[in-house]
Amino acid sequence: MSMQLHSLKPYNTFHLDAHAQHIAVIDTAAELAAAWQESLKKQQPVLLLGEGSNILLLEDFQGTVIVNRIKGINVSESNEAWHLHVGAGENWHRLVTYSLENGFSGLENLALIPGCVGSAPIQNIGAYGVELKQVCDYVDVMNLTSGHIQRLSAEECCFGYRDSIFKHQFQDGYAIIAVGILLRKAWTPVITYGELTTLDIDTVQPRQIFDAVCRMRRSKLPDPNIVGNAGSFFKNPVVSSIVAATLKQKYPDSPVYAQADGSVKLAAGWLIEQSELKGYHIGGAAVHRQQALVLINEDDASGEDIVALAREVRHRVGEKFNVWLEPEVRFIGAYGEKNAVEVIS
Repeated sequence: MSMQLHSLKPYNTFHLDAHAQHIAVIDTAAELAAAWQESLKKQQPVLLLGEGSNILLLEDFQGTVIVNRIKGINVSESNEAWHLHVGAGENWHRLVTYSLENGFSGLENLALIPGCVGSAPIQNIGAYGVELKQVCDYVDVMNLTSGHIQRLSAEECCFGYRDSIFKHQFQDGYAIIAVGILLRKAWTPVITYGELTTLDIDTVQPRQIFDAVCRMRRSKLPDPNIVGNAGSFFKNPVVSSIVAATLKQKYPDSPVYAQADGSVKLAAGWLIEQSELKGYHIGGAAVHRQQALVLINEDDASGEDIVALAREVRHRVGEKFNVWLEPEVRFIGAYGEKNAVEVIS
């Protein structure tokens, strides 16, 4: 375990130059519990990070940042499926490529999503018609005070749209240690979005879907290694069928996606684009020109710049469409997570 006082710039994909009093990079569950308990003794706030791909650092953090680097992919096989037990500190895209290389299908639609495996259940990550909850078997979560590890079934994780129990009951004082992934041998391709709809359902191979998803993401989304960003900044809003029908009447080309429960999902990127915000900037922060759903650190932005830009986007879209966007990105203040909607309201 290494501990040093320095910038959080390498640990967040927005590349914001916030600082922490301490940074502990850990690679075992025992080290994680020890670092947490040490901070508690000193009465310091603690922030757990994976790859920092879904956070906005609003200011310097007044405590210890623990960076989870617990690695390992173990595979077992049953008649129906492949069972993967994956360390929370593994890179998500590496897991997707590893599974395909080994002939396990089911993760291909989730290619190139930035971040660690341990962050995937928190957000119930999803893309191109597939969500983590469809392939998640279990999540191993540790009570950081006692060091006790319990296994939650996928059902117990209470997965919702960009939501889970890890944003609620298991948010404070707990850490995800590992994730169980179940990939069925009877593979069903999901080709309902974008370029995927041009593929032939009868002949399509997992690798073709993976390649198409990588192409689509790379053409629209900036590489966080080059341009600081946290991927989709806002959630796609879910509205009633009445609200969606009214919107469709006024804007016939607005994309709408009917949900199983009768609600309708709108495309946040389209709403932002129609509000003429592509390329709009405040300070060093800007709305990405190819994909309006992404806010970028264009020119040495501060956390304040990105907050001001997010606030402007929310208000412009709200005034035009009466739909109020909520950030998907987690907002981190000096002492921990803040309510993102409250910050930009």
